[in-house]
Amino acid sequence: MHDNILLPIDLQHPETWENALPAAIRLAGETGVIHLLGIVHDFGSSMVATFLPKGYEARILQVMKDDLDRFASENLPDNDRVQIHVGHGHVAETILKSARKFGADLIVMASPKPDELRSILVSRDVNAVVRHSPVSVLVVR
Repeated sequence: MHDNILLPIDLQHPETWENALPAAIRLAGETGVIHLLGIVHDFGSSMVATFLPKGYEARILQVMKDDLDRFASENLPDNDRVQIHVGHGHVAETILKSARKFGADLIVMASPKPDELRSILVSRDVNAVVRHSPVSVLVVR
């Protein structure tokens, strides 16, 4: 069993958690903590940010937190062993920084079954995490 499991998910895409969530719950056992991580993507340019309404970033981060809280209360049986985190930035970098910050001893991520298109577009973040992670990474299909 693992003490601290980092589970990055995208609530807009159930394939990022449908299989990974049950695996993380099993691996946490009766004492492990699941760190549920939602990531708000970086806009990539400060010029883009100038066109957004004032306070947009703070609002979108709070919406992500509220959505993750709701998700956890509906999908995780023991809410006392779940910690909710919201990251902001490049997906793979945010996952790796979060793993170090929260002392994760395992990262659980989903990756859809590969096909020619998905192996290029969807799995690049999983690929980057697996290659650069200081801890074990379980890729669930």
